Amino acid sequence: MNISIAGYSFHGALADRVIDVFGYLELCRYRYHLDTADLWFGVLGPEPDVYLQPEFLAKVKQAMVERGLTLVNYHADGCHVWEDDADRRAEHRRLAERHIAAAEYLGAKTVRIDSGGRERHWSTQQMDVLSETYREWARRAADGGYRIGPETHWGTSNFTDDMLALHEAVDHPGYGILLHVGKTDFDVADPDAYDRRLAPIACHTHVDARNTMTRAESVMRILHDAGYQGALGVEHHSAVNEHREVEVQLAVIRRALARVTQELPEAGPSCNPLLSPRDNTAPSTA
Repeated sequence: MNISIAGYSFHGALADRVIDVFGYLELCRYRYHLDTADLWFGVLGPEPDVYLQPEFLAKVKQAMVERGLTLVNYHADGCHVWEDDADRRAEHRRLAERHIAAAEYLGAKTVRIDSGGRERHWSTQQMDVLSETYREWARRAADGGYRIGPETHWGTSNFTDDMLALHEAVDHPGYGILLHVGKTDFDVADPDAYDRRLAPIACHTHVDARNTMTRAESVMRILHDAGYQGALGVEHHSAVNEHREVEVQLAVIRRALARVTQELPEAGPSCNPLLSPRDNTAPSTA
């Protein structure tokens, strides 16, 4: 599994205008030593009529090429599929498809467009609109060599039964979800169980600081056991000390991934890395 850093992790720095998309790409490659980018639309800029223009996107693409970065995910807010008002739905769809076109141009491996809906379950009408829209986009994605779908992000999309039902209704290999790991809902009170239910349909992930610090190895094992093939998207939310906080999360995820995939033993508190394995062995009590 590759590791990436979701662009939202630097939303504080972006708001303070001390970083932009090119600074973000520089961080990914040269500070964090990654070969991936994970673009949140807000990293590109505040105005879609500026950052979705071909001239600007060409600069972003060239910057990724120069740094040897693969775009593992492109995720956009404010263009979710369902809105109660039909005109708003149409407006959102137009914007979503502009984002999809940008993601395709930049070579994204996965794309996240939220579902919308705030009730416990989607209505029949909502499910029809959602499944038809995602199926159409999934066909397009499959033709383009990527996958597309919503995130377990807000509203109805946080519930495992609804997301599984939508996956079944779309029924296309070009569809997959962005799993924001470690959530719970009314039916699933255990974050491990939540992740186990949804990991098989995930094509990308977000791993926040709480889950990183409390259950990183559990998350890695669940994804590994599910045969997950996407990237591990480190995501930070505090908007404070972001560069170093992301560095810490990244180190923890790297360690957890190594332990799970290489079946490394737990490193106890008495383990001295300067000593040989034999010297670190606990004394015999025989």
